[in-house]
Amino acid sequence: MNRFNSVVFDVDSTLSDIEGIDWLAALRGPEVKAWSAALTESAMEGKLPIEKVYGERMRAVKPTMAELQQLGKEYIARIAPGALKTFTDMRARGIKIVMVSGGLRESILPLAKELGVDEKNVHAVSVFFDDVGGYAGFDEQSLLTQQTGKRTTVRDMGLEGPILAVGDGMTDSEIKPVVDAFAAFTGFTRRQPVIERADFVIENFDQLRELILE
Repeated sequence: MNRFNSVVFDVDSTLSDIEGIDWLAALRGPEVKAWSAALTESAMEGKLPIEKVYGERMRAVKPTMAELQQLGKEYIARIAPGALKTFTDMRARGIKIVMVSGGLRESILPLAKELGVDEKNVHAVSVFFDDVGGYAGFDEQSLLTQQTGKRTTVRDMGLEGPILAVGDGMTDSEIKPVVDAFAAFTGFTRRQPVIERADFVIENFDQLRELILE
């Protein structure tokens, strides 16, 4: 018997040991990398709402199509240990899996394919390009660029319950009011404000598999 019929996953620092925007910022030099990483941490700990930093980081980094394709490979190279088996076992048990991320959709889709998640179940922020693959903006209307956007996105999916949300950041914990439980994933980073809001604290995917597939 499954404890949960639907599971909502964050991506960065949950399914993969990477913060995509910070990886991209590093391509712009150590100063931009450090600046971006500080903003990311402030947002993920809840010190700043994500909408205060999202556009600022994107306008500074301006990722190209080629860079997002490379980031997609990095997501796969640094996939969380045990994630592939956990996803395989969940699919075999008929559990609905969705990925909900404030990350960049073009980079996340290859990871979703690797994990066996259909792209219609991947919710992330789209990037736009010009005719030669240069940066031309991002979807500024996306709910996922807002602090409570994941909550609204998941609420409107109509997922079968019980529902578990899994993530490492404050924007993930914001989903809690519209699901049955929230698990703070600490396999890559521990954020105390997020842990304090969690129903479960999960250190690795073996523990997560036991929680879901009791």
